[in-house]
Amino acid sequence: MDQQDPVEQASDGSDDLYDIATWEERTSVDGLAVALYRVLVASTRAVVVLAALLILVGIGGLSALTDPQVGALTLLSALPALALAGYVYYSDVTQNEPLSMLVVTFLLGVLTATFAAILNSLLSNVGQTIAAEFQLSIGFLGSIVFYFLVVGPVEETVKLLAVRLYAYSHDSFNAVIDGAVYGAMAGLGFATIENALYITRNLTSSGLDVGSGGVGIIAAGGTITAVRALAGPGHVIYSAIAGYYLGLAKFNKEHAGPIVIKGLILAALVHATYNSTVGLGSSVIAGITGIGGLAAFLVYVIIYDGIFGLYLIGKLRSYSQAYHSAHAPGPSAASFASEQTEFED
Repeated sequence: MDQQDPVEQASDGSDDLYDIATWEERTSVDGLAVALYRVLVASTRAVVVLAALLILVGIGGLSALTDPQVGALTLLSALPALALAGYVYYSDVTQNEPLSMLVVTFLLGVLTATFAAILNSLLSNVGQTIAAEFQLSIGFLGSIVFYFLVVGPVEETVKLLAVRLYAYSHDSFNAVIDGAVYGAMAGLGFATIENALYITRNLTSSGLDVGSGGVGIIAAGGTITAVRALAGPGHVIYSAIAGYYLGLAKFNKEHAGPIVIKGLILAALVHATYNSTVGLGSSVIAGITGIGGLAAFLVYVIIYDGIFGLYLIGKLRSYSQAYHSAHAPGPSAASFASEQTEFED
């Protein structure tokens, strides 16, 4: 509930408190203020999107997506993440989200990923400079700190920004669970451009001319495509979790800030823990089972994503059950719960 001024609280509703304790658009000046505010909001969004697009072009992301061979490899690498995002979409028991909104959120996920690329690189350089100044060895522990303090929070924040820029304010975002749907789409967009960049850099470092085309590019990119295909679903899981809490915040405005922060903390922790443990976990699995590196990586990712995928599924199902219970005929779930408490100790 919005906080009220003491004058408004004491009023019986018969007094005109416009410009005293309440406000609404009445005069031409009011109209001008409203119009300017809307222009400023739209301009800010446009500037953010334009900046992200320029960064995308600058880091070679656009050419990576438009090259036919890299595009094909990127599409293959994104299929598991797409399947998971589709599952989240079909788990929405309320009204299905418009395709146009999903596409826009996906594209914004692609664009805002560029902010993470710049920030991660910048903060990594700062960390290395500080370490060199104090003659510290970053090592494995330093990498873990970087994952938890930089990579996880930065990447999950920019993915949530992709949802906040447009879908959050749209009429189609009319349920808590919609946050998970749009979060999943932002994660899919993030994973897609990240995969494209990884694939391009891997092929270039192998001495292949990406723009030359040919079947050789596809064959050479098979391994990195498989690796990125396994990594992609994680981005969908993390951002769907953060998105769910963004949806919860939208309908609990009095606690919106802490709710959003909680979602980001959970997503960032799960993300950073994966980055910190995937190498060691894959090595342990390979050592125990004797299977190859890629197969061990696959097993670890399936286990890790399975655990937190089940956590996400649990939240989606809890919402679904509450939704069906609330819309079921007969006594409400709330009244049933109240009756139960009478018999509790």
